[in-house]
Amino acid sequence: MSPETFSTIAPSIPAQPGIYKYYNAHGVLIYVGKAKHLRKRISSYFSKTKTNYKTIELVNRIARIEFTIVNNESDAFLLENVLIKENQPFYNISLKDDKTYPYIVVKNEPFPRVFFTRKKLNDGSVYFGPYTSIHKVKELLEFIKEQIPLRTCKLPLTQRNIARGKFKVCLEYHLGNCKGPCEGLQSEEDYTLGLEQIKDLLKGNLAPVMKHFKEMMKMHAARLEFEKAAYYNDKIQHLIQYQARSVVVNSTSGKLDVFSILEEGDTAYVNYLGVNDGMIINTKTITLQKKLEEDAEEVLQHAIVLLRETFESEATEIVLPFSIEFPNPSIKITVPKGGDKKKLLDLSLKNVNFFKSELEARKMLRLEEKTDDEKFQILQQLQTDLRLKEFPGHIECFDNSNVQGSFPVAAMVYFKNGEPEKDQYRVFNIKTVQGINDFASMKEVVFRRYYALLKNEQPLPQLVIIDGGKGQLSAAMESIRELGLEGKMTVVGLAKNKEEIFYPGDSESLILPWNSESLKLIRRIRDEVHKTAITFHRNKRSKGAFHTRLEQIEGIGKQTIAQLLKTFRSVKNIESATAEEIEAVVGKARARLIVHALQSPSTTDPNQHT
Repeated sequence: MSPETFSTIAPSIPAQPGIYKYYNAHGVLIYVGKAKHLRKRISSYFSKTKTNYKTIELVNRIARIEFTIVNNESDAFLLENVLIKENQPFYNISLKDDKTYPYIVVKNEPFPRVFFTRKKLNDGSVYFGPYTSIHKVKELLEFIKEQIPLRTCKLPLTQRNIARGKFKVCLEYHLGNCKGPCEGLQSEEDYTLGLEQIKDLLKGNLAPVMKHFKEMMKMHAARLEFEKAAYYNDKIQHLIQYQARSVVVNSTSGKLDVFSILEEGDTAYVNYLGVNDGMIINTKTITLQKKLEEDAEEVLQHAIVLLRETFESEATEIVLPFSIEFPNPSIKITVPKGGDKKKLLDLSLKNVNFFKSELEARKMLRLEEKTDDEKFQILQQLQTDLRLKEFPGHIECFDNSNVQGSFPVAAMVYFKNGEPEKDQYRVFNIKTVQGINDFASMKEVVFRRYYALLKNEQPLPQLVIIDGGKGQLSAAMESIRELGLEGKMTVVGLAKNKEEIFYPGDSESLILPWNSESLKLIRRIRDEVHKTAITFHRNKRSKGAFHTRLEQIEGIGKQTIAQLLKTFRSVKNIESATAEEIEAVVGKARARLIVHALQSPSTTDPNQHT
């Protein structure tokens, strides 16, 4: 939308707080924003003084503007946050975390079990978490098992089944890990008491559990039951050790959420510490890509809402490095200058700096391999960014290679779930094209590839990338249409210089953020097909030139050339072989001719370029 076009609609925009939505020419929502004063804020995008290239790119794509009036800026922030998460507009900060985190569940059943799960069901059970560390979950469960005996079996322990004597105690009972509710050896009241202690432990409330153990120890000591008193004393010591290992500040600090932020260019790193009575019960660092000119306060606002929702925080106080306007007035914002809260903030800052340094170190050492969850998230993001109908689990990419028309070839690489499957790579000798014609070459290899897949009834990829831009894309689409495959898979072109992505028939390109995970994956696929094509072309060119030189030697035929290649395995080995070694294969007379020819520049192929 041009500034002139906008000037005609500007007077109709209200001078009130609210949110605004920008749509492109295809009706796709590309940006959501909030404002104290809608007219002023929207007008700022169309100011001639705008120099940020991302903002300019956004404005150029705006075809329609919608807005919603709200009562105040806090309401605008909340509505903006909801719309961003629901729609994931391209130019907004990404506000989703698709990682599946672990929970500890107290199952809704007779004599409830306590165990680890990644699925949070609406089944009446009580869930604790989510936790960011599997190690932390296992440590908690192991500690619970040592302190509070509960059943681990899946038996349906209804009162009727127990009364009928359907079950017998197992090894866990004899090891002291279970009190035998299956045979009626433990009452529901006693079992429930243990469950309540576990819930306190999982909430970080060690005091009630400690109090109960101390009372039991004193009671048994008063009865001169010293062995049982020692049993509870051991549990008290374990709790003290656990608390000492977990508490980082004063244990009376209550529930706090601590956040810190580190910015570097268009990337922001935000660390979160969930604290309960001095114990860190959750920690997470996330990376956010700034799409426009968001400042640290705006990025931190969005990150706080995302992380608090993800970890279901109930803390009523947030500790931050600087003050922000938060939409919930019941939440206290603290910017500490000293004391325990400042120690927590310093610890958060230490974590966010370490996270960034570790990322850089991993990249330098080429250790940036992704977990399966991370690969899945990247492919989900690619699906969103490229507006794909299907999840791109199967991606193929094509590239041509030739040097001034000599030995034209093409290559195709195959990526499955974000990783290359090299046994599925294909290389092509161009058969129907004479001279330099990259477009015709691309049309040929795309036709050959998908004709073969259809003939052999093999699955089609969800995404096809044509390296070369609009011309190459158009040529590829001719074959796609001839095969009747249009609409059955998404085909895009990738311009070689600006890394622009083109769709068939679109005049505008799609430009992904240069450091987005989606574009990194596309670059990796592009580099892989380029390397494959170049390597195949180099090998063919080398063999072709060498064959030509040998075939020009009078007295050397195709059988001799084949015998040489069979013995020496490669062109390079033949060129570096001694006269005696060649003589042993083809005889003295032919060897003399070959050695003389290889040492003479007169037989060099005039079509070979160096």
